This record gives sequence, structure tokens and C-alpha cells, in this order.
Amino acid sequence: MLIKQVKWLALGALAIFLFGCNPNSAASNDALIVKLAGRTMGTTYHISYVAVAKNSERTAQAHQEVIDSLLEKVNDQMSTYRPGSELSRFNSSSSNTPFAVSADTAMVVSEAIRLSHLTDNLLDVTVGPLVNLWGFGPQMRPETVPSIEVIAQTKQRVGIEHLAVDGNFLLKDIPDLYVDLSTIAKGFGVDKVAQYLERKGITDYLVEIGGEIRAKGRPTPERDWIIAIEKPVSDERVVQQLISPLDNGLATSGDYRIYYEENGIRFSHIIDPNSGQPINHKLVSVTVIHPSSMTADGLSTAIMIMGPEAGFNFAKDQHLAVFMIFKTDNGFEEVYTDAFKPYLVSATVNP
Repeated sequence: MLIKQVKWLALGALAIFLFGCNPNSAASNDALIVKLAGRTMGTTYHISYVAVAKNSERTAQAHQEVIDSLLEKVNDQMSTYRPGSELSRFNSSSSNTPFAVSADTAMVVSEAIRLSHLTDNLLDVTVGPLVNLWGFGPQMRPETVPSIEVIAQTKQRVGIEHLAVDGNFLLKDIPDLYVDLSTIAKGFGVDKVAQYLERKGITDYLVEIGGEIRAKGRPTPERDWIIAIEKPVSDERVVQQLISPLDNGLATSGDYRIYYEENGIRFSHIIDPNSGQPINHKLVSVTVIHPSSMTADGLSTAIMIMGPEAGFNFAKDQHLAVFMIFKTDNGFEEVYTDAFKPYLVSATVNP
């Protein structure tokens, strides 16, 4: 059975629109919105922040150079697409001795392990061999849909219990364990940029990398940053719900932008580590708001794997701000937790 096509979203799997001010519109009498954009982690980034007009262009250029350097460093640490990255070298090593990494990589892996335990191992950053098996990793796409036997064999190389962090060292107890931080690293990159802006005294900003977001302050004294959750359809971009994350991170996970089809069957890029197969349920989009974009990133994926009922119950039990869209026979329906209500914005607001 030949796999013929994979459909990719240019900005990644995360479904949002960014609404901000015009680049030169005044945030106050002596301030303006500065906008930066570029590419990183196989996607794009967009940054808007309020700056004092004096020397803002030269200062913005300096900020962008530092931000590009910060994001390049994250790629050198955690990309599975770079053979020389810390993570790729750890994955290539067959030794069970401690493997030295940067404090950043150790911290991100530690958070991934924490979230895995919180979600009954549904967020599993060792699921990379299964992601690759199904054709959604840096390796070549398969020529056939994997058999049950091959899936079972691959699952023997998967399991968060085989991964540990000790200080700035990673450890694995099976030689071919493969760690993929794609479900959490973009969120970490967003947090890293936000931390830099705050060190520079910038208190009003919106940072977005491939759909992962961190916001703080306001673009104007009159209103907050406004973002739109996208309606989960693959052939157009339509607003489902306007929200304002206030001073928080935000991440959305969905299965309708990165997939392939074969004989009328859709194979999602989101893999359930229990079954070893792409998810197959009615939940199509999950948005999580959390102080950390990195944590929101991981949680949105885990809840997406859980499905509509289990995911919503988990979000309520953990007091998480979560917005979910699922398919019904009559189209799409949305539900959200009580913790999400403060972030909803009326559709009558002009972004």
C-alpha cells in the first residue's frame, strides 16, 4: 500500500491567527508596535512588542540578531533534524552511561518527563521511533502502512521509563532509545524569547513560533492582545473563537493539518504511545493556556491523544484552561473548562 501524500501546515500543526496593531500604529503618545519575523525550527516566528519610538529601528535589529541566535542555539540543542545537535548525538549513542547536555536541554527533558507522569505517559517524548515509522519524522516516509507486527517491534524501543535526567546528564537504559522533543521544544523557544524581551525591559509583547504563543501586557492601552483559534478545516482558514491569553503562554494541537490519506483513511501525525498508531477519535483541536508556553505545548498534545471525554475530564481535574473542538454528525462543536472562560473574547471585537 503506497503512501502517496503528506499534507503539511506551513506554520506547523497549531491553529491560530495573530491579531495585532499595524507596525507603525501608536500604542501611546511616544510608543509604537515593533514587529519582527523570521524562520526557525522548520517553521516561522513572529514577534510584536511595544517600544519607545526613539532609535526603535536600530534597537529592533539588535533584538532580532539576539533572538535569532537564541533560537539557533535551541535548534543546536534539541533538533532531531540536525545530526550534530545535543539530542541527535544522545539518540545516536548506544551507551547507557550519562550523556552531558546543556542545562536547557536537561530542563526541557525533565519537564517532558514530569508531564508524561502527569498524563499517564500519554505525552511520551520517546515515541520518536513510532513517529518515524508512520512517516512524520526526519526519516524518509514509509512505502507501506506499518503492520501490527512492525508496530509491536517498534514499541519495544519506546517508553518514558527508559529515560532519566541527572543534573545536566541524560540517561537511557536501552541502547536505541530515541527522544523527540517536537511536542515541547517550540514552546520552550517561545518562553526563551519572552524571557529575553523581559530582561530588556519590554513588558508588552506577543511572541509566536509555529503557533505556540506567549503574551504579556497590551499592544495599546485600550485592549489586550487578541488571537483567534482556527476552525479545524484543512482547506481554508476561518475563525472559530477569539481569545486573549493575557499574561500567559498558549498552544494548540490538532490532527487536521499534518496527515496523509490512503484509500480514504486519514493518518494523523499525533501518535498514541499505547497503541503505537495515529489517534482516531472525534477530538480535532485542543488549545491550552498556561503561564509556560512549553508546558501548554506538551499538555495540548497529551489531551489531544486522550480524546474528547477523557481529555476534558483531565483538564477539569487539573484545573487547566482548555478549549476543545470535536467533530459531530452536524459539524463541529466546542467545549471549554471554567478556567478558560476569562480568556474568551466577544466575536464583535474588532481585532
